[in-house]
Amino acid sequence: MNDSSWGAPPQAGYWGPSDQGPVQGAAPAGPAYDAPEAQHTRPMPIVPGVPAYGGDQDDDRGAARLGGLPFRDETFRDETPSAQPYAAVPQNPDPMPDAPQPAPAPQKKSAGRDLSAAIGVGVGLGAVIIAALFVVKAVFVGVIAVAVVVGLWELTSRLEERKGIKAPLVPLALGGAAMVVAGYVSGADGAWVAMALTALAVLVWRMTEPPEGYLKDVTAGVFAAFYVPFLATFVAMMLTAQDGAWRVLTFLLLTVVSDTGAYAVGWRFGKHKLAPRISPGKTREGLLGAVSFAMVAGALCMQFLIDDGAWWQGLLLGLAVAASATLGDLGESMIKRDLGIKDMGTLLPGHGGIMDRLDSLLPTAPVVWLLLVIFVGAG
Repeated sequence: MNDSSWGAPPQAGYWGPSDQGPVQGAAPAGPAYDAPEAQHTRPMPIVPGVPAYGGDQDDDRGAARLGGLPFRDETFRDETPSAQPYAAVPQNPDPMPDAPQPAPAPQKKSAGRDLSAAIGVGVGLGAVIIAALFVVKAVFVGVIAVAVVVGLWELTSRLEERKGIKAPLVPLALGGAAMVVAGYVSGADGAWVAMALTALAVLVWRMTEPPEGYLKDVTAGVFAAFYVPFLATFVAMMLTAQDGAWRVLTFLLLTVVSDTGAYAVGWRFGKHKLAPRISPGKTREGLLGAVSFAMVAGALCMQFLIDDGAWWQGLLLGLAVAASATLGDLGESMIKRDLGIKDMGTLLPGHGGIMDRLDSLLPTAPVVWLLLVIFVGAG
């Protein structure tokens, strides 16, 4: 069976008799229906062995047999132009809907702070600390006390602003300064006694106000006394050793180097978040940078700055500093996230507040003090 058996119509819409006679099932001779949307039905033969529309010859979707030939009843529209509806043309067609859009220009990574101001303030603070540290030790103890008082003021102010917690600042400031001096003069015993007296003063001072909120206020006050002045007391205790100035310098250098290594490596290579729910900017790569930088710096400091120190002790010291500094940073980030703030203050341009600089130093101080006592003695 070939195409000629179908017979070519003389004109669109007309099915006349072929030269071999009328085709079975064809429409009667004569003009087709004039309606442009008229539909005509005729049997369409399927060539044996060639499935229609990819189906089987025994397809049950309308296949029939007539005269030994498989047939499929199909309905179709007249192929005349008038039978085809005009397609709707959009008013403002997109000339190239599938054209690739230009890629956005890559944005340069931002450090997130004013680096010029941060570096300038950092250098200025470092110069003041070094001068006080190596000129007169008592002056450096005063620097610690001032930093503690300002840090307590920032912390209690944010607690009251954001949570309505009124931790009494006066007994905290007086007790905090006394705690630092007691640690320098009497060591750990003096620091613990001053801590206990400060907590007691907070409890009594808060009694002068109405009882509503008493428990949360005094709890926050005792926490602040431990978090800021008590931990800072270990810096004053380091200073009492014969090589105390170098111990404090080692403590400061390792903490700063750890933070710098974490920042530099994390900013350049950081991809995997360390604690996204607490501090989204910190990465695991940054933590590795902190550990690497701190261990190298620790080996150098213990070898050349600390009496009777060894480089391998410095490796352990650097590892411990990187861990404690990171935990301290995350700890204050947790507090700030709970308070809904970015910085504890605005006193230091490019850095935030005093507490934003003490976050890594405070928990690192007792770690360094203890390891130095273990490695080389109290001095």
